[in-house]
Amino acid sequence: MEKGFKLQAEIEKSSKEDNKKILENTRDKLEKERTMNLSIKEGSFTSAMSGLGDSYVTPYALTLNANNAQIGFLSSFVGLISPLSQLFGSRLMEKYPRKKIIVTFVLFQALVWIPILLLSFLFWKNLLVKYLPVLLIVFYSLYAVFGAVVSPSWFSLLGDIVPEKIRGKYFSKRNRINGSVALISTLIAAFLLDYFKTKGLILIGFSILFFLACIFRLSSDYLFSKHYDPKFKLQDGYFFSIFQFAKKSTSNNFGKFVIFVSLINLATAIAGPFFTVYMLKDLHFSYTTFMLVNISSSIFSLLSFPLWGRISDKYGNRELLRIGSVLVPFLPIFWLVSSSPYYLAFVPQLIGGIGWAAFNFGASNFIFDSVSPQRRGLCVAYYNIFVGIGIFIGASLGGLLANYLSISFMNKLLFIFLISGITRLLIVFIFLPLIREIREVKKAKRNPVLYFKELMPMKGVVYELGHNLTKITNKIGSLRI
Repeated sequence: MEKGFKLQAEIEKSSKEDNKKILENTRDKLEKERTMNLSIKEGSFTSAMSGLGDSYVTPYALTLNANNAQIGFLSSFVGLISPLSQLFGSRLMEKYPRKKIIVTFVLFQALVWIPILLLSFLFWKNLLVKYLPVLLIVFYSLYAVFGAVVSPSWFSLLGDIVPEKIRGKYFSKRNRINGSVALISTLIAAFLLDYFKTKGLILIGFSILFFLACIFRLSSDYLFSKHYDPKFKLQDGYFFSIFQFAKKSTSNNFGKFVIFVSLINLATAIAGPFFTVYMLKDLHFSYTTFMLVNISSSIFSLLSFPLWGRISDKYGNRELLRIGSVLVPFLPIFWLVSSSPYYLAFVPQLIGGIGWAAFNFGASNFIFDSVSPQRRGLCVAYYNIFVGIGIFIGASLGGLLANYLSISFMNKLLFIFLISGITRLLIVFIFLPLIREIREVKKAKRNPVLYFKELMPMKGVVYELGHNLTKITNKIGSLRI
């Protein structure tokens, strides 16, 4: 009889433990779903900040009389300092919860917009005018540093939140909605700047944009504070130094991937900062025309995201790298054909929008697949350090060429674009064949063009974009920040 009671007690105890475990798993699943929805809203606020702020830092620098070398350094310093800061951010995860790191440094990043906009006041008062481009580089680098510290924690957190089997679908939706918000905010900013330019008050226009960027980033910070942070603790032995990573990078798949993406970014950064300079200074585009050309690339990216999400889940992320690598080398080369804004909006930007969407989407998800959760934050920091070094070298080289190169047979900025395109092609031919897919996926198609048969009709894509944007805008409007 006594044994029977003990057995019954053990059964009841086991049953309670099982029920508790089921309850915890259910709660964990619901919290993850809630956070996935929150992340889309948060990303929309961040995209609005980027559309109003980041998109106009280079035009702002030109207004403050920055020269070509300073424009190059604006990109190169940010490209180097930002990823180095991610190493610090990855080590913070050893001591502090991921959400606390994110909320703290996003707040700091939002507040840096204030000194950036105050530079326009100094310019207006004719104070320290000679040093304002340098101060802008300093403050924008600080802005990038705070954002970079957040990156490993955000990447690690989202990796734990989003199930592997739906990553392609989820991030396709997130990118599509956030990209739509960025596109609209960028357009609004262009119209606003052109209005203030006609009144001779362009610096007031920039100040308004950067103030709004600050408000949107603070709103993003609020939503981060509502995120669910699953239990996570870094285990002993997870850490390996960047020198160990570099030493083994040529002998493992992830290391080869990092080298490839870093070199592509180096080649891209040679020309990257100077498309804006070419349009505003050489072609004398208005801010509206300039931004219409720029956002056409974003529109083509948005239209292609449903396809890239499907390919990622079905054929793997290496295949997305391949498709992007077929297109992105030709983007700067096609700028040599015509200076018509209609041509630039519909030919190079079509190629760039589709190509970079595939490449960046594939690269981001490739990291999720290649790295264990314990080392995800550390490896994304090392990845971005190598990419940042590439951007630093490329943008510095481009800046020096733009400032000191003297040629008579063609526009020197177009010559820099040509160099960038040819370098990208060489890197693709040499390094892409060395990278293999991580997951077991369906055999890829040889001709990337055949993938477009899987894309829903264009009308359906446009409708879905509009529907999602309207839905997310309504939800954002209903929030109490």
